Order: sequence, then structure tokens, then C-alpha cells
Amino acid sequence: MTLLSAIAAAEAEHPLPIPAIAYGIIAAIVFIFLAVVLWSYRDVSARHLDPADPDAAQHMTSTGSETHGSGHGVRH
Repeated sequence: MTLLSAIAAAEAEHPLPIPAIAYGIIAAIVFIFLAVVLWSYRDVSARHLDPADPDAAQHMTSTGSETHGSGHGVRH
């Protein structure tokens, strides 16, 4: 029995619940949806930083600005 005939025999025993092309279409729709969600978050950090704030320039250029909490002084 060749590989092709074994695959054909296995497919006959366990048919797919939906056509094979539908799996690709569903995957494409899911990836497009995830891309739209990712795209919707573009430039969010810049929208939350007020450019008129005197500390804005300092926070943008401070050495620990990559990690949350770095560069912030304690204010009471």
C-alpha cells in the first residue's frame, strides 16, 4: 500500500466535519481579526502622555523609561 492510498483510505474512514478549504478560510479570518485588534492599539502610549506636562520630556528620555516604575520620584 502506497502512502497516497493509505491517506485516501484514512480519509474515507474519518471524513472532515467541514471542507478542507474552510479551515484555511477560518484561520485567515482569525488572523485578520487579531491584526485589527493589534492595529487598534497603535500609538496608545503617546495618546496618554500630555505634551504640555513639564515632566513629559523627562519621562520620555529618562534611563529606565523601558520599565514601569523607573524614573518616578516619590511625591507626597
